[in-house]
Amino acid sequence: MIRVLFICHGSICRSPMAKYVLQDMVEKRGIAQEFYIDCAAMTYEEIGNPVYPPVRQLLNEKGIDCSGYGARHVRRDEYRDFDYIIGMDAENMHDLSHEFGPDPDNKIFRLLDFTDRPRDIDDPWYTRKFDICYNDVLRGCEGLLKHLGY
Repeated sequence: MIRVLFICHGSICRSPMAKYVLQDMVEKRGIAQEFYIDCAAMTYEEIGNPVYPPVRQLLNEKGIDCSGYGARHVRRDEYRDFDYIIGMDAENMHDLSHEFGPDPDNKIFRLLDFTDRPRDIDDPWYTRKFDICYNDVLRGCEGLLKHLGY
């Protein structure tokens, strides 16, 4: 089983979007049983909160259900529990290095590192560009699956 943990600042926009998009992709490809997918926040400010309403609306429009979600904080012991720990931007990457220390098993990536245009995914909480974020997440998840041989 491939265990993937998506990380962003508060885990109400980008990381849950990536979790549910990837989950939808693997379900449609008939490989969901080969994956465990989760997400978490680097901060404590949104703990317990659902997916941010504009993100939830966008996912619902794409036929992706994210009901029942509650943001949680990443735990230090999750480094050993996941095969891929995927942040969304440079700030997340900095925070992950602080949380986990060195990455001896080469598990930590930015989502768009799996594409031909590695870069940050801007936080739509600030940009209000939810469609652009979704397209970046979609490209990143497709790139991740290609990287994994699917």
